[in-house]
Amino acid sequence: MSKIQAAITGINAYVPDYILTNQELETMVDTNDEWITTRTGIKERHILKGEDQGTSVLGIEAVKGLLAKTNTDPSEIELLICATATPDMQFPDTANLISAATGIKNAFCFDINAACSGFIYALTTGSKFIESGSYKKVIIVGADKMSSIIDYTDRTTCVIFGDGGGAVLLEPATDGLGIIDSLHQSDGDGAQYLYLKAGGSRRPSSAETVAAREHFVYQNGRPVFKAAVAGMSDVVQKIMARNELTNDDIRWLVPHQANMRIIETVSRMADFPLERVMINIQKYGNTTCGTIPICLWEYEDQIKKGDNLILTAFGGGFTWGAIYLKWAI
Repeated sequence: MSKIQAAITGINAYVPDYILTNQELETMVDTNDEWITTRTGIKERHILKGEDQGTSVLGIEAVKGLLAKTNTDPSEIELLICATATPDMQFPDTANLISAATGIKNAFCFDINAACSGFIYALTTGSKFIESGSYKKVIIVGADKMSSIIDYTDRTTCVIFGDGGGAVLLEPATDGLGIIDSLHQSDGDGAQYLYLKAGGSRRPSSAETVAAREHFVYQNGRPVFKAAVAGMSDVVQKIMARNELTNDDIRWLVPHQANMRIIETVSRMADFPLERVMINIQKYGNTTCGTIPICLWEYEDQIKKGDNLILTAFGGGFTWGAIYLKWAI
């Protein structure tokens, strides 16, 4: 009997209509287009506006489009995992909200939070349910409303992040296509460099935490940069080595879109040509769990069935990893 692998059989993404440009940011904080572009590569980012508009909105739109695109009945979905660092609320899970709004009533649903690595963590998790034979149709969502936790008076973080999300459908494959291998790692010592201080059980929300502006992302950029480039380039090289792959065997490297300098450095350290690296950070910024599915969605017409891809990400925690797959669409 042929080995069952989890194949991506559909991809869709959604970004909000409102575009926050570098020029508009110049009117909000002490920065300018040249400073932002030089340091991050970002020109604009999409922002979800309006009352009661949480991350679930991004996931709902991505999943609705995915179901329509793949001609899948919501009742067929058996598992939905939502990777997010910005859930609508502490509970219920954003995955439950997405499922309810898209007519998915028969599924096992839950969230995963691994910061910017969340999507690849969720993709690997979902793939195991396919490989085991437990489920035949699984949706993995990666979405974040980063604007909800960004301090727009802090020029070091507010220029980086945007809102958006994507979703993929996983189904069994026995023809050698799909997810071949994955490698994930973490280091809790990195928590001190990238975190959200208040709002959890250690430091619950209060008038004092709000006044102290503790509900916004804090990032110490230099150690995060060093750990990100070292971590991503290392797992990319390891996963290629253990699958006996050369750079010529890989059609696309799909890195988390954190910062253009990080992308370029990972490409160089992994000795991978930049022209075969998916890049769209200039249009969307860092959408955290949304970056990789948005890349796959935007590059879909440039990917051919059977192409080898390596996905890699790095996030707060620290968390990082890589996935090697053969494109099945």
